[in-house]
Amino acid sequence: MDIISKMWNEFYEYITDVQLWISIGQGLLKIILILIVANMFIRLGRLAISKVFLFRGKSPLRISERRENTLSKLLENILTYVIYFIMIIMVLETLTINVGALLAGAGIIGLAVGFGAQNLVKDIITGFFIIFEDQFSVGDFIRVSTFEGTVEEIGLRTTKIKSWTGELHILPNGSITEVTNYSIHNSIAVVDISISYESDIPEAERVIQELLSEIPDKYEDIVTPPELLGVQTLGASEVVLRVICEVEPMKHFHISRMLRKDIKICLDEMGIEIPYPRIVMYNRKEEVS
Repeated sequence: MDIISKMWNEFYEYITDVQLWISIGQGLLKIILILIVANMFIRLGRLAISKVFLFRGKSPLRISERRENTLSKLLENILTYVIYFIMIIMVLETLTINVGALLAGAGIIGLAVGFGAQNLVKDIITGFFIIFEDQFSVGDFIRVSTFEGTVEEIGLRTTKIKSWTGELHILPNGSITEVTNYSIHNSIAVVDISISYESDIPEAERVIQELLSEIPDKYEDIVTPPELLGVQTLGASEVVLRVICEVEPMKHFHISRMLRKDIKICLDEMGIEIPYPRIVMYNRKEEVS
C-alpha cells in the first residue's frame, strides 16, 4: 500500500505542477501557430503562382494555356508537399522529439523500404516525363486504357481524369503506358446520311452540296468547309452518303449533331425521302386442279 500511495502522490504532484501545464499550453500554442502559418503560406504561395501565370498570359512569349494549367497545378502540389514537410518537422521539434536522429533513422529505414517502393518511384518518374514531354495537359480530353475524360490534375504520382458522366478516375502515373489525346489537333466530324433507293442520288448530292456551302458561316467551330465524299455504303434499304468536316479539337460531337439536323431539315424541304424499314410480303396461291 505504501508503494501505491507513493506512486499516486508522485503522479498527483506531477499533474498538478503549474510549470508542466504552462509548458503544455505553450507547446499547443506553438503547434496551432505553426498550423496557421503553414496554411497562410500555402494560400499565399498558390495566389503567387496564379499571379505569375496570369502575368505570363499577357506576355507575347507565353506558353500554351494547356501547359500553363498543368505547370500551375504541379507547382501548387509541390508547394503543398514542401510546406507540409517543414510543418511536420517543426511540430516534432516542438514536442521535443530529436528530429535529426529521426531523419537519420528514416534514411536507414528508407534504404530497406526503397526496394518495396519501386512502384512509387516509377509513378514519380513517369509523371515527370508526362509533363516534360507534354504528352497531355490539364484540360485535355484523353483516353487511357478503358478510361476516357478530361484531365483534371497531373500530380507527381497520380493523374485525375473526369469522365463526361461525372466520375473521377485517379490513375497512378506508372500505369499510364498508352495515351490517346483528342485535344492537340483538329477533329473530324463524320456524318452519314441515309436516303432511300427510290430517291434521285445526284439530286440529293446537289442539295447537300448547296447546304454545305452555307454551313461555314453558321458555325465558328468549323475549320474547313464540310465536304461530301459521296456514296459510302449500300445498305439493305438505304443508300448512305458521307459528309466530313474539320473542326476545332473536341468540337466534332457538336458539329456532327448540327450537320445532321440541318441536312435532315433541308432534305425534308426538298422532298427527298429518308428511308425507313419496309416489309415485303409474298402470298403464294396454290393452283386448284
